[in-house]
Amino acid sequence: MKETILESYLKGHCVNAYELFGAHMCEEDGIQGVRFTVWAPHAKNVQVIGQFNEWNGTRGWMHKIHESVFSVFVPNVKEYSLYKYNIEGADGIWMQKSDPLAFYSELRPHNSSIVYNLDHYLWNDKNWMKRRTKNFDSPMNIYEIHPAGWKHHEDGSWLNYRELAEQLIPYLKQKGFTHVELMPLNEHPFDGSWGYQASGYFSCTSRYGEPKDFMYFVDQCHLSGIGVIMDIVPVHFVKDAFGLVNFDGAPCYEYQYLHDAESSWGTLNFNLWKEEVRSFLMSSAAFWCDKYHIDGLRMDAISNIIYWGGDKNRGTNEGGLAFLRRMNYYLSVNFPEVMLIAEDSSDFPKVTGSTYEHGLGFDYKWDMGWMNDTLKYFSVDPIYRKYDHNKLTFSMMYFYSERFLMPLSHDEVVHGKGTIINKMWGDYDQKFAQAKVLYMYMYTHPGKKLNFMGNELGMFREFDETRENDWFLLDYSRHAAFARYFEDLCKLYAHHAAFSERDFTYDGFKWINCDNADQSVFTYYRETDTKAYVVVLNCTPNSYEKYPIGVPYNGKYTELINTEKEIYEGCTMCNDEPIKALKKEHDKQPYRLEIRLAPLSGMIFQVSKREKKKKSEEK
Repeated sequence: MKETILESYLKGHCVNAYELFGAHMCEEDGIQGVRFTVWAPHAKNVQVIGQFNEWNGTRGWMHKIHESVFSVFVPNVKEYSLYKYNIEGADGIWMQKSDPLAFYSELRPHNSSIVYNLDHYLWNDKNWMKRRTKNFDSPMNIYEIHPAGWKHHEDGSWLNYRELAEQLIPYLKQKGFTHVELMPLNEHPFDGSWGYQASGYFSCTSRYGEPKDFMYFVDQCHLSGIGVIMDIVPVHFVKDAFGLVNFDGAPCYEYQYLHDAESSWGTLNFNLWKEEVRSFLMSSAAFWCDKYHIDGLRMDAISNIIYWGGDKNRGTNEGGLAFLRRMNYYLSVNFPEVMLIAEDSSDFPKVTGSTYEHGLGFDYKWDMGWMNDTLKYFSVDPIYRKYDHNKLTFSMMYFYSERFLMPLSHDEVVHGKGTIINKMWGDYDQKFAQAKVLYMYMYTHPGKKLNFMGNELGMFREFDETRENDWFLLDYSRHAAFARYFEDLCKLYAHHAAFSERDFTYDGFKWINCDNADQSVFTYYRETDTKAYVVVLNCTPNSYEKYPIGVPYNGKYTELINTEKEIYEGCTMCNDEPIKALKKEHDKQPYRLEIRLAPLSGMIFQVSKREKKKKSEEK
């Protein structure tokens, strides 16, 4: 006998709780109306109150369909009607709460839930949904945005979901991005939390329009070949009284004891040992994949689930680990093409390992170590970089232990940390030169890519959710040249398969020379069956007219891109003509090139791999 949604929910194995709980427009006994259902295990009584009964609880009594679940059908309730639950707790105190499974909510500072029909959008992305994959062997170049901070109207107001579709999608296509990642769109009361302190885990924020408007945005992205990734927060929730805190007069969603419940963000941690909470969060994740066709879920602060309070010294949270494995297993079964991405700063093993092998079941993990080491390296005076040489080589020592994604996210451009370009050592010109080298290193290193909005402009101002990107910077030639370089690099990354198709196989990356600390020059190559691409990074202000590098194959090496080209406002010290490899061993490679190497520069050379002639042909 098939288990009901309610039975599955109570056992902690439900991924479709939104089909039972919440407010559902339906017909019962020939009458149109809405059925309201809510989990409230400690409640004595529950009423649904709203515009339809003049907020009078005596006309909205709910009935138990289980000892912990209340439900009622209210006739003639219309779409967009406001409602809340009026709950009498075990202590006899009444409180008003928003619906934990509301599909739509009032714009802050108001917090009523809104009756909404999610089934009236006609999708057009059937072909995309059939073709999409987890992108393990294909380019994935993610543009992370905060919708309120990307671009504004002239009066300073935000773009809505449909306007974002109209303006953002062409920009993504032009710049060479393959995916957009949206900071959390769960409903949240405080703009300054950027959505990471959520109140509505099934409610698409009303800041930018209705749920069907967001569906339109995703649909248009898919029709344009752009994948959509959404941030979700399975760790903690806001303390606001209208929300999940002490939902029915006692802890339901949070841990019972404050030292476990209190988070470092001033919020409350979900009790991930409780089966109903597991079902709630798993269903929330599945909800966005099911109803909104989301292509990837980036899950925030996973280290705070792995360890109690994110503190390794407190030990692993076994309930949290069990929750992650169960959630990722069910999501992978039900949505096998959706990417599951962990924002995890810990060194916990097998985060991207299969749940069948006791891994956590994620598809990708943010490489926070690479990000920290790389930014630290480029902040150091080049005179002293030889002492930090390993910061650019260490990532390849552990890279194949997980499937990594390389992030330069919003976390790196806030709270006084400085923007990416401002983290670079040196004066104005040197910062731009080094930022170009940094991005060449990023886009030629194995792993998928993520950049926060504004990185591509060379913004010096940190992210502020009340302001749009500094688009005026493009009126300045140095920023315009940097933006062009960023775009060209993104398109080069997407066009040449060597930079993505072997990201997670041992033959996908090979050092040529990773030991030249004295000159701070790095050389390596990536290849396909037919072509090889040699990358050279010079991380000091020294220049060389004939710098020798070893190369793996015979032939002519053509420079595809150089950070110091004139079009990028560089010094023009480039290799304009193809360079013939010399049959002379160097850097333990069978061939050698002599190249022009500009100060603080990066370049990529391409060579066709010659097939060895068969003996019969040689005769």
